[in-house]
Amino acid sequence: MPAAQRHPTMADVAERAGVSASTVSRTLRGLSSVSPDVRARVEKAARELNFAISRQASSLVTGRTGVVAVLVPTLNSWFMGSALSSLGPLLRAADMELTVYVIPDLAERASFFEQLPARRNADALLVHCFDLTEEEGARLDDLGMPVLYVSQHAEGRPSVYVDDVAGARHGTRHLLNLGHRRIAFMQSPGASGFSFSSHARLLGYQQALAEAGVPLDDSLVVAAPAADKRAVAEALGQLLGLRRPPTAVFAEQDELAAALIWTLRRARIEVPEQMSVLGFDDQPLAEWFDLTTVAQSPSEMGRVAGELALQLINDSEADGKRHIVLPTHVIPRGTTARPTGSATETEGPS
Repeated sequence: MPAAQRHPTMADVAERAGVSASTVSRTLRGLSSVSPDVRARVEKAARELNFAISRQASSLVTGRTGVVAVLVPTLNSWFMGSALSSLGPLLRAADMELTVYVIPDLAERASFFEQLPARRNADALLVHCFDLTEEEGARLDDLGMPVLYVSQHAEGRPSVYVDDVAGARHGTRHLLNLGHRRIAFMQSPGASGFSFSSHARLLGYQQALAEAGVPLDDSLVVAAPAADKRAVAEALGQLLGLRRPPTAVFAEQDELAAALIWTLRRARIEVPEQMSVLGFDDQPLAEWFDLTTVAQSPSEMGRVAGELALQLINDSEADGKRHIVLPTHVIPRGTTARPTGSATETEGPS
């Protein structure tokens, strides 16, 4: 069939421009290895034929798909949304597309690792917040593409993350420096198999107390899902029922801190006059609640992870085991203050 009666192909453009199909691919993907004269001829031929390069055609020539895949446990979170919102524009600027695999439960997770659809459909895979088994990690190692771990440290593999231990340690020190000695830690239990930094933040809290010579007290560590008002109220009740209740609570996520503040105010307990509250993340709701928090930037994490992925895709000599640790910092707001009355005294048993 003549070219005018069917969809034009890369070979048609190459024939009209007097170049090879690989030159057409390099030109239309914007690579700098094409001379200005050749670029002008190829672009003119493509316009005349109303041709647009497809990912599939480009892949046949380059061996690449032009796609970066992302594996996430959910899209229904501030963190994931922020990370992907900065990753997407970065990839588009590099003429790359983004494919997202959402694995919300263990059944779909088992199916993903059995089939590994990213093997055929991407040039790199970004793994967000998964506590992988040794077998799952080995499966990803065999994909034959760069696999980067985001918001988690993966030994011997490229990773982009914040130091949750250090961040929680700095947050706890903030409360200690205000004079608090009875400091509780409220966790938000996550689904099995997914990494949400809970253990690391608890460890940082414990380290800061130990460094300050404050005895660890297991009764001050409680757990409640942020979305469960009754569970948050029950966890707070555990703390208030102690012989010496805490004067401050470090909630491991801003959402949990906001739920705690709502519960405290409903119980007519003033924040921070009677109870200081510290969060972690610096989500947009933190400003609405005037919440003191340990800030991280998932949008920066997404951008940096995308840059590292592009580097590993385009440079076979790049460091495939590189770790990039992004900073955290405490943002003091209105939910923390010095403890009042006898709360600053040396504590005895609970």
